[in-house]
Amino acid sequence: MDDKNFDLNYIIGLAEEMSKNSMVSYDELPRYDLFLSQVIDYLNDKFTEDKYTNNIVQNYIKSEVITKPEDGKKRGYTKLHLAQLVLLSYMRPLLTTEEIKKVFRLAFNEINDRTDDIISWEDAYKIFSEIQTDSFKDFLKAPLFNEDKLEGFVKNLKLESSDEERIRIFLMVMSLIAQASVIKKLVQKLVNEYHSE
Repeated sequence: MDDKNFDLNYIIGLAEEMSKNSMVSYDELPRYDLFLSQVIDYLNDKFTEDKYTNNIVQNYIKSEVITKPEDGKKRGYTKLHLAQLVLLSYMRPLLTTEEIKKVFRLAFNEINDRTDDIISWEDAYKIFSEIQTDSFKDFLKAPLFNEDKLEGFVKNLKLESSDEERIRIFLMVMSLIAQASVIKKLVQKLVNEYHSE
């Protein structure tokens, strides 16, 4: 293990680094229609943690989570598809396929009918991009966890000094997971409550 100091400043530094690369602007999305293989390459380049395949994208189309490619065109994947797939990339870790469909239905009704959209995909993408940027800024301003409380836990555990840093990291990770879990459950509850009416 190298000599990184895994403290709050280190975590804030990671978050700042992530915030710089967190979102591709709508204007940066390819303007030209793409083959499915090009879409897959683009997504895997931008979202290195996710591994997109032809099957994944085709299943989202078949399940009507995203729009079908344009009929009869070899390069049937447009900027709209990329916007949908990028937004989907942020939802995938949090929501099921059915929940994602419900979220998209709030603004776009029938996924394959552009005439019933309440807002445009471009507007949705740009708004999400701005919210994402603001969320990172807010995240960096607010305390991520109570450092004094975590240090109290470490002290009360009466650990070997060689184990303290590992347990400190474990507690930081668990604290962030707890926060993410609360947010995930709130998102799911909100989506499911709206669609149960």
